[in-house]
Amino acid sequence: MKAIRAHQFGDPGVLSIEDVPDPQPGPEQVLVRVHAAGVNPVDTYIRAGTYARKPQLPYTPGSDGAGVVSAVGAAATSVRRGDRVYLTGTSGGTGTYAELAIADARQVHLLPDHLSFGQGAAVGVPYGTAYRALFQRAHAVPGETVLVHGASGGVGTAAIQIGRACGLRMIGTAGTDRGLALVREQGADHVLNHRAPDYLEELRQVTGGRGVDVIVEMLANVNLAKDLTVLAFNGRVIVVGNRGTIEINPRDAMSRDAAILGMTLFNVRDPDRASIDAALNAGFRAGTLKPVVGREFPLADAPRAHEAVLEPGAYGKIVLLP
Repeated sequence: MKAIRAHQFGDPGVLSIEDVPDPQPGPEQVLVRVHAAGVNPVDTYIRAGTYARKPQLPYTPGSDGAGVVSAVGAAATSVRRGDRVYLTGTSGGTGTYAELAIADARQVHLLPDHLSFGQGAAVGVPYGTAYRALFQRAHAVPGETVLVHGASGGVGTAAIQIGRACGLRMIGTAGTDRGLALVREQGADHVLNHRAPDYLEELRQVTGGRGVDVIVEMLANVNLAKDLTVLAFNGRVIVVGNRGTIEINPRDAMSRDAAILGMTLFNVRDPDRASIDAALNAGFRAGTLKPVVGREFPLADAPRAHEAVLEPGAYGKIVLLP
């Protein structure tokens, strides 16, 4: 099969397409022919060697994907050969940037007929992160106000959709007209341009001066200090993304009894993962959750996709097409 491989950590140029042996599933595993693979910012941090989680070299990147079940281990009974599925992870070092990938049966979920393979590849990390941020870390409750700081990317659009479906008042920011329109289309109650110099003052007006209960933060090294000034009492900032250091004034948190909470999806334990999957699958079946695919690249263009996923002006999910 064809697969993207990295033999060393470094810039996107370390990714190359190669011929590798077809993987074989174990008893509790499923082999999936990948029709679309999701590209996430965390994939680039792992590739660069700057992330806490370092795979054994050489490796094939990717944890998100969708396709058709090609083979099923003897003890894997949740899906059958020929089923359309999406993946929320892989096992055995076979990432989704490939024509075939292996996953444990618990990582394989039926893909509703009304969702494309590209949309299926946009589920795992973005929707899992958004749900965990809102409900397992922030413990948001219906009626609270949530700011998604950077709402036009994969996690941001997922958070807007999930929050709206669960009774939260959703405010999203973006930095381009196209991104602002996308956030509005996902059902945000208010949309703000985070490149406008007065957007935080507009946020205060939107909340009647009270502030927001929860902030889902995609770029903490730029926004965290400002986030603390617009929280309501007992407000929570959930740090989903960060690319550097920042200086904050702890008094802005102290005066509000506020909390700064970090998270990464790699820390999720099995019971929480099962809860996430159950909630998301219900949303997909009901049609309230609809992943947005922004750009598609051929598998061989994985290096370019890794550049694109970090560029300003995020718009939905980037996927690779084997």
